[in-house]
Amino acid sequence: MGKGSAAPQLKLDALCGIGFREVEPFPKQWIYPSKAGSRVVPIFKVLMSNVCENNCLYCASRAGRSFREYSFAPEELAATFAMLYEKGLVKGIFLSSGIEQSPNKTMERMLKAIEFIRFKQGFGGYVHLKLMPGAERGYIERACQLATRVSVNLEAPGQDRLKRISPEKDFDSILGMIKETDRLIKDKKVSQTSQFVLGAADESDREILELCEGLHREYKLKRCYFEAFRPVPRTPLEEKPATPKRRESRIYQADMLLRDYGFSAEELIFDNKGNLALDKDPKLLWALSHPEKFPIEINNAPRGELRRVPGIGNFTASKIIEMRAREKIRGPSQLKFCGMRVSKASPFILLDGKKASPQLPL
Repeated sequence: MGKGSAAPQLKLDALCGIGFREVEPFPKQWIYPSKAGSRVVPIFKVLMSNVCENNCLYCASRAGRSFREYSFAPEELAATFAMLYEKGLVKGIFLSSGIEQSPNKTMERMLKAIEFIRFKQGFGGYVHLKLMPGAERGYIERACQLATRVSVNLEAPGQDRLKRISPEKDFDSILGMIKETDRLIKDKKVSQTSQFVLGAADESDREILELCEGLHREYKLKRCYFEAFRPVPRTPLEEKPATPKRRESRIYQADMLLRDYGFSAEELIFDNKGNLALDKDPKLLWALSHPEKFPIEINNAPRGELRRVPGIGNFTASKIIEMRAREKIRGPSQLKFCGMRVSKASPFILLDGKKASPQLPL
């Protein structure tokens, strides 16, 4: 590698740069089990360099912090990916980086590595390429030509929150990159995402989710990703408590409601501090807060109403509609066949005009 020694000695979390984790033997620490529907797809998820000129207060790779530095040469990273791919250990690559020297120079090296992978190695599969905040338009355009997915991290919901954790970054500039990327994406096969660090800037769930709603609507973001803050030794936030992983899970659930289920952020149930409940999933809490909308009749409820029932997802709603076109749904075995989580849904549905038993099996 360009700096430091061999990859197996790397102790920083190469996946996100936010904190530490237990080091596994190479190459396991750089293989991420990404989910694609019901399948798990192993992805080579790695940093081009862990050297960074930014001073993000939560980050293990922040400028001025003492740690072992590593950087790949583009050819070296491409060769490492080729070795893992040929052995069947990975099916795609997610390439990010600290900002070494400048955003443009970093993007140039990342793009060169992906060009090696695409054109010299002939890899036509999944490539997720992280965009460096501050990079010029030409680099963003080239990334959109090479990658399957591109992303730039907003990290926090708004300028004031971002300044608390990343003093040198400008929120409006990063949001402008997202807007520009949306214009540059020509191929419908290319998608865009972003990521937030939860809890480091003391933001509320409402702030995060209202922004995510706008990102999905205005810029067609495929996903918003969330990383629960973990304190890193020898950083300014090392004494700050870790964000509960349950909060991360609840925000993922709520964002899915915004993205895939027709909910608005205004409909979600928050406490007086603007946060989601940790003890109930947001869809269930919404349903419990709207008893006037339930129960609904499974045999004739529109798709939109079916999707709002706890325990019924998009797939299950489609299966219910297919089944009831052939026959009347009267019993738990039919619901189970459709994939419904029956015990969760039963308080909110009618089966041929009758209340479903809460004792129906899962």
